[in-house]
Amino acid sequence: MSDDRPLVLVVEDESDLADLYAAWLGDGYRVRTAYGGREALENLDAEVDIVLLDRRMPGLSGDDVLDAMQDRGLDCQVAMVTAVEPDFDVLEMGFDDYLVKPVARDELLETVENLERRGTYDSGVQELFSLASKKALLEAEKTESELDENEEYGELTDRLEALREELDATINEMGSGDEFETLFREFDDVDGQFADEERSEDPFADESEEDPFGGVQE
Repeated sequence: MSDDRPLVLVVEDESDLADLYAAWLGDGYRVRTAYGGREALENLDAEVDIVLLDRRMPGLSGDDVLDAMQDRGLDCQVAMVTAVEPDFDVLEMGFDDYLVKPVARDELLETVENLERRGTYDSGVQELFSLASKKALLEAEKTESELDENEEYGELTDRLEALREELDATINEMGSGDEFETLFREFDDVDGQFADEERSEDPFADESEEDPFGGVQE
């Protein structure tokens, strides 16, 4: 009997942490694990739907893996799962979401569910969500003056506004419906998730907290 559940590739050089993520996902998804960048490239193919990708890995980094994926033209959703705080360099990276460790089980599962759903949207809507995620990340990390002074951030906001207007026009032409209302709610959640406050931290965890398998999320 074939298993048609979405396939998630977990790329994490801390093997205990990779196995923990895989265990969290195992009930709802098929899961492959790769304990480094080169192993990730060996496991990447057209069957993979979602990639959870660490940035800081020895040898081939997550950024290198992301570049290789783009060179191959692989059409899958990517979430960076990393201890590296986002900076303006994320504007040039082709990911769809970005999680800063430590990551709780519910947060990881919710992210994968969102990416699974976004993978069904057309390319313009997928770009809309990707840009909104980057915008929210930077607005949580940077001051208003830093954002105003960065030319690439300005280009991102212009592109985001243009895509939003295109989506508005499409919806006006096609009429309202539950699918469109859900899409707008999801986009507003992404676009405004850090608008009024910075990302909340788990009061029972910090960057150096050990996971249940004895590893540290780095």
